[in-house]
Amino acid sequence: MVPKEVLQKIRRIQIRTSHKVDELLAGNWHSAFKGRGIEFEEVRPYQVGDDVRAIDWNVTARSDQPFIKLFHEERELSVMLLVDLSASQAFGTGEQTKRDIVAELGATLAMSAIRNNDKVGLTLFTDDVEKSIPPRKGPRHVLRLIHELLYCSPVGSGTSIKQALQHLNRTCKRRTVVFLISDFIDNDYESVLKISGRKHDIVPIVVHDPREINMPNVGMIKLRDAESGETIRLDTSNRKNRQLFEKLARQQSEERDRLFRRIKLAPIHVTTDGDVVETLRKYFHQREARR
Repeated sequence: MVPKEVLQKIRRIQIRTSHKVDELLAGNWHSAFKGRGIEFEEVRPYQVGDDVRAIDWNVTARSDQPFIKLFHEERELSVMLLVDLSASQAFGTGEQTKRDIVAELGATLAMSAIRNNDKVGLTLFTDDVEKSIPPRKGPRHVLRLIHELLYCSPVGSGTSIKQALQHLNRTCKRRTVVFLISDFIDNDYESVLKISGRKHDIVPIVVHDPREINMPNVGMIKLRDAESGETIRLDTSNRKNRQLFEKLARQQSEERDRLFRRIKLAPIHVTTDGDVVETLRKYFHQREARR
């Protein structure tokens, strides 16, 4: 039996994101991704006027006459949310933590998919896969996803994007639109991300807090790595310390974005003090224009 206060919180986020979904759908959610779900249907003999690029050379070689491949475009999408629940998601210096934004993002995207009659699934991960729910349709299904986004208590505390993507590649056989939601405080995932990007339509969503880049002058503070537990003391009143902190943070951010460019992925950047729907809508509009 789900406690009443839990149901009330799920209902509140459902109502809040419902209005945002209407805005997002007006921002061309479906048209931004259409045409990617192309599946092989059958082969038939080549006819005059057919596109020679569609010739199936293997069948042609076996039969001594030209055959072409026929494809059909799927009307519905299969969407998977890969969501990072590592300990670093608990960080936030404003009204919301990164975990709050991650839950709002996941709920908004899940409801957008359901409203478009698409299937949507969820994989929650830390340094291992914590929970995986296959893509399905329906309002009851999306409420289950929202519940897991809000209340899943992860066992692990670290981050392994590699593990999450390997699980995706094993379990999702058909081409899927994948929203990879994380702060990307991790390494050693480029090769598997490249493999996943060839098979699926990967959209990285980078969630961060402004204070992870810009350190304010607040005197002597203790910084603790949420994932490793390591702590250091930093004198933020020292200008050189603040500049070094910001320099290292920007280097990490730039290296991550260079990695995305190498794999030809276009990330979405979301901050804990930003407007989630406006950020998503701009991205989908830009993506539709590129297509």
